[in-house]
Amino acid sequence: MAAEVSATSLFRGPDRGVSANVVLRHDEGVITEISGGAGPAPRSFVIPAFVNAHDHARATASSFGAVGMPLESWILRTALGSPVDPYLTAVSALARSAKAGCAAMMVHYTRPSGTMPLLDEAKAIAKAASDVGIRMAFAMAVRDQNPIVYGDAEPVLSGLPGDDRKTIEDLFVRAPMSPKAYIELTDAIAAAIAGPMVDVQLGPAGVQWCSKPLLEAVAENSARTGRRIHMHLLETVYQRAWADQHFPDMVRWLRDVGFLSGRLTLAHCIHARPDELEMIAASGARIVTNFSSNMHLRSGLAPIAAAHRCGCAITVGVDGLAMDEDDDILREMRLVQMVHGGLGFKATWTPAEMFSLAIRNGRHATGAPGNGELAAGNPADYVVIDLDRLDRDQIMPVDPMALLFARGNASLVKEVVVAGKTIVREGGCTSVDLAAVERELRAMYRANVGKLDSFRRMWPSLSDRLSGWFGQQLTCQ
Repeated sequence: MAAEVSATSLFRGPDRGVSANVVLRHDEGVITEISGGAGPAPRSFVIPAFVNAHDHARATASSFGAVGMPLESWILRTALGSPVDPYLTAVSALARSAKAGCAAMMVHYTRPSGTMPLLDEAKAIAKAASDVGIRMAFAMAVRDQNPIVYGDAEPVLSGLPGDDRKTIEDLFVRAPMSPKAYIELTDAIAAAIAGPMVDVQLGPAGVQWCSKPLLEAVAENSARTGRRIHMHLLETVYQRAWADQHFPDMVRWLRDVGFLSGRLTLAHCIHARPDELEMIAASGARIVTNFSSNMHLRSGLAPIAAAHRCGCAITVGVDGLAMDEDDDILREMRLVQMVHGGLGFKATWTPAEMFSLAIRNGRHATGAPGNGELAAGNPADYVVIDLDRLDRDQIMPVDPMALLFARGNASLVKEVVVAGKTIVREGGCTSVDLAAVERELRAMYRANVGKLDSFRRMWPSLSDRLSGWFGQQLTCQ
């Protein structure tokens, strides 16, 4: 269906910059024309839609007491937030991302509900994405080792009372999926849900959680099928220490077995070293940085400017832990720009350059078509920003992209169009009632949390044991 939008200002891309008073026309989900002559209309700034390039489509962690703790304990604590209804949980997360201006979101699905077969759970999440109207990359996460700590968990479990130990083992220790079974599951998921709006990927959780045979099987399948891979890498000091002790040539090994390639996106890479960044860059793999998540979990500052300088393709994700736990991808991009954008007069990139590379690389990471620029022939994926609120003082002409990176946030988003269809208008999703979904989820979680009272009761003891294990076993210098 043909449609158009008038723009007071429109950001085409890093080379052509901002155009004034133009009309963007699109038909059948594709931009057909951008021309001058916009008539009277509310002042607006039209920009390419954002991409949330790393997320897990999960509940808000702080609501379950997962606050102010490192990943290694946080990830266990969030068992309290396991999806009570996979469809509703996914709708909630995907709709929040859409409201923030995202045309596409990566769902690295690390915590299934356990309420249905994995294939059916993937179908439920794909239906959620379709109902919201957002593009989605989906990877069923897999791990086959180290479910509690990065090594022998017996010192953590041995001193616990029998009932407490059983609680932990029931929640976290299960028979690992074989490499063959995982590839078959991924094939089945792709057959069931892959399409123009859904890209099914391989999702090893991280090297410390995956055996070499599993990683080799993933690399072989990706090379043979062209399927993308999404994986965490070197997110915490403890993962760095584990790699140094048990897998010192880890990144080189990943390169040599063909795991590193242009099909790969690596989340975090906070503790990657210069030689490792060089190998990642040379392979064409992308790094998705998640600034607020890294701060919430005390994981550290990623070497993003250094990675960019050596040629790494950089993009941005929310990871379910934006600064205010509101999935605001624009604020997240601003934080990345503020921290990694340069020192003094030496800039890493301009805001416009950073914006464009994050969108372009994010689309590659999620399998979304096009490079994200607003140009004829590209997908009609764009966001309309309220320019009156962005340029609230209107004292003199100011580059709206500069203003966006000075004060922009998701509250300025007036409309989100994906594949030519409006999925968000005036701050609300057009096809799902997000407020009603979240009320229903809240009630379900409140009813469900009592089933995990034994886990909540023994949490202080488990937390202390985790802290002691990582402190004693791993050196983080």
